[in-house]
Amino acid sequence: MKSERYDKIFEYNRQWVESKSKNDKNYFTQFGESQSPDFLYIGCSDSRVPANTITGIEVGDLFVHRNVANIVSNNDLNVQSVIQFAVEYLEVKHIIVCGHYGCGGIKAALKQESFGLLDNWLRNIRDIYRIYYKELELITPFENKIDRLVELNVIEQCKNIIKTSYVQKSYLQKGFPTVHGWIYKTKTGELADMNVDFKKTLKEVQKVYKLE
Repeated sequence: MKSERYDKIFEYNRQWVESKSKNDKNYFTQFGESQSPDFLYIGCSDSRVPANTITGIEVGDLFVHRNVANIVSNNDLNVQSVIQFAVEYLEVKHIIVCGHYGCGGIKAALKQESFGLLDNWLRNIRDIYRIYYKELELITPFENKIDRLVELNVIEQCKNIIKTSYVQKSYLQKGFPTVHGWIYKTKTGELADMNVDFKKTLKEVQKVYKLE
């Protein structure tokens, strides 16, 4: 059943179209045939972290993929297809993995509970928890542990992107894309760059995952 809140979405859309067209009558025409974004953003599905809103990046400049806890799994054909398309066809210059503090997916992965089908997805995070177990077990309170795993998860997902053949080949041939890790602070609305050293990480990853 539709609701008043549902119907308002179309009214907001109409107002948005009018405001954009008022400032530039060709605003939507320019996006009708193609796109050429500089950025691929891989973020969490959390409703509090809307990619274009928090970055201030306009329509057409941000290619977006979102899932629970911003995971880049090697056997997830969805995210892998997005990355390949962004790199080989859109030729994005930057790939961003953006996690956020207080992430529900990270919190669930830290609990020794079963969440049904979601367990298969959370295993990606629990593998990171296992790798950094000694560090994480020393952190209190629990909320701080969640936030540290959010950071470690972003770093590991950046590595997973760098492992892919299409990213490595593109960087070797064209000098891009580079990969970045961000954290969104839900309590303040601020973005923080984790300053992932792309070249250093690439060199480390290629010791095992060199795919020219």
